[in-house]
Amino acid sequence: MKLLEALALPILESTRVVAGRTGLERDVLWVHIVDLPDPLPWVRPGQLLLTTGYAWPRDEEAQRMLVRSLAERNLAGLGMAVPHFFEHFSQAAHEEADQVALPLLELPWDVPFVQITEALHRAILAEQYQVIEQSEIIHRALTRAALEAGSLQEIAATLGRLIKRAITFEDMDGRVLAEYSIEHEEDGARRATRAGGRSPLELLASLESLGYLRAIRAASKPIHLPALPQLDFVARVVCPIRLKEELVGQVWIIEGEEALGALELRAAEHAAVVAALQIAHQRELTLLEARLGYTFLDTLLEGRFEPTPHALERAKLLGFDPQGDYRVGLLVLDEPVPLSRAGLLRRDRLADMLRRRLQTLGVAPLLSLSLNQISFLLPRRCAGEALWSVLAEEGASLAFGREQRGIAGVQRSYQEALSLLAYLPPRSFHYYEALLLPRVLLGDQEAHQAFLETLLGRLKLQRNGDTLLETLLAWARAGFHGAVAAQQLNIHPKTLQYRLARAAEAARLDLADADVRFKLQLAAHLKFLSAQRG
Repeated sequence: MKLLEALALPILESTRVVAGRTGLERDVLWVHIVDLPDPLPWVRPGQLLLTTGYAWPRDEEAQRMLVRSLAERNLAGLGMAVPHFFEHFSQAAHEEADQVALPLLELPWDVPFVQITEALHRAILAEQYQVIEQSEIIHRALTRAALEAGSLQEIAATLGRLIKRAITFEDMDGRVLAEYSIEHEEDGARRATRAGGRSPLELLASLESLGYLRAIRAASKPIHLPALPQLDFVARVVCPIRLKEELVGQVWIIEGEEALGALELRAAEHAAVVAALQIAHQRELTLLEARLGYTFLDTLLEGRFEPTPHALERAKLLGFDPQGDYRVGLLVLDEPVPLSRAGLLRRDRLADMLRRRLQTLGVAPLLSLSLNQISFLLPRRCAGEALWSVLAEEGASLAFGREQRGIAGVQRSYQEALSLLAYLPPRSFHYYEALLLPRVLLGDQEAHQAFLETLLGRLKLQRNGDTLLETLLAWARAGFHGAVAAQQLNIHPKTLQYRLARAAEAARLDLADADVRFKLQLAAHLKFLSAQRG
C-alpha cells in the first residue's frame, strides 16, 4: 500500500508529515522498529521505519548523513515518536529529507508502536490478499478466454476489460496480433499502430536507440517505458511473451497519467503466459498441417485461404502480413520427378537451408514443398539476391514472380513464378520481369499481356491516359521522328512534345534510353498485331 494510504488509517490520524512530502507515493511493504545508533544494517527497501529517537544523533550534520543514507536504502518513510527524546525533527533533517524525498513523520508519544505495526501489517496483508484474489480471478478469466474462444483477440479483449486499459499484443516485428482499445487512452503512436497494423518504424527505431527494445528482449517480467512527448507516446508497461527461451512477442499496456499497480502488472504476466500457450498451440497446428501436406502457404497459393478474423490472426502469428507486398519464390531442384529417396533428402536439406537463411534475414520462413519445388514468400524489404548468394552452388534454379500486394497478389505472383518454369535455364536465378522480353519474342501470349501491362499499365490510371498511350505508340511507330508522328496524329509538334513528357512521367520511362525505345517499338508492333487479330 502507498504511504499516503497508510496515513489515512485511524491509528495514524494524529501523525504529522513534516518533510519529504513528494515521497508520499512510496509503497509500504512492512513496518520496522529500530532504536540503535546505526540502524542501516537493519533496514530494507519499502519499510516504514519507526524510532523513539533514543539513538537518534544530536549533531545536525550526522542527522543529514543518516537521512541521506536511509533514503538511499529506499525506505518508505521514517517516523519518530515525539515529544520525549526529541521535541521534533530538526530543521537540518527537514531540509535533507525534502531533497531526497524521504517522508518524515512525527507520531504522538502516547500511541504505542505495537498498535501501529499491528494496524499497518493487517492493512498490508489485506491489500496483498485482495491483489492475489483479484489476480486469480483475472487468471481464470484469461484462461477461460483462451480455451473457449481460442484466439489472442479474445485474450486481449478480456484483459483490457478486466484492468480497464488499452492493450496491444504484438509480434517481434511490431505487427499487431490483437488489441483492445479505450478511446480516451489513445495517443498518436497507438493510433498510428492501429491504422498501420504495426508499430511505426520511427517509433521502433527510437526505442532501439534509447535501449528500451534491448531491455524488452532481455526482460522476463514487465518493464516500464516512460513517456516520449516528441513521438506522442505516453508511458507504457511492456511484458514479454516467451516460449521457453524464445521471445515471440510483447503485451503493451497504456499507462498514461495513472500508474499501473501490482494487480495490473500481475494480470499482464498472466496474459503473457496464456498468450504464449496460445501461440504454442498455433505452432503445433502448423507443424501438424505440414506433416499432412496441408500448410497455410498451400491454401494461400492455391486460392483456398478464407480471410476470416480467426484465419487472419493465425496468418499474422505465422509472420504473414495480409496487407504486405510479397514476391513468391520457386526453388526448383534439378531432380527427376518422382523424387528418389536421395532427392527427397536433398529437397529437405535445401528447404532447411532456405528456412535458416530467411530467418537470418529477419523474414518469416513460410515454405511449401511439392515434388521437386520449394515455394516461399519474400517480403518487399528483402532482395532475392540475398538468397541466391547461398543457394547458387546447390544445383537448383530460383524464380520469382512480380511483387504483389495482399492475399490476391500472392496468388498472382505464384502464377507468374510458375509461368517461368518452361523458360528457366538450369541453375539460374531470374525475376519475372527479366524474362518477359525473351518470352514475348518467343510468342508467349501470357508474356505479351504482362509485358504491355508492365511497360504501359500506369498510363491507364491517368486522366486522358488513352490519348497519351496513342501518342507514345505513334511516336514509336514513326521511328521516334516527332514531325512524322505529329503529322500522323494531326497535332502540333509542341502538343506532341507535351503529351510525350506527360506520358514519360506517368509511365516512369526514360524516352532517351535505347532499351526503352526498343520496348516501345515492340509494344507498338504487339498492339498492331493484336488489333489485326481482333
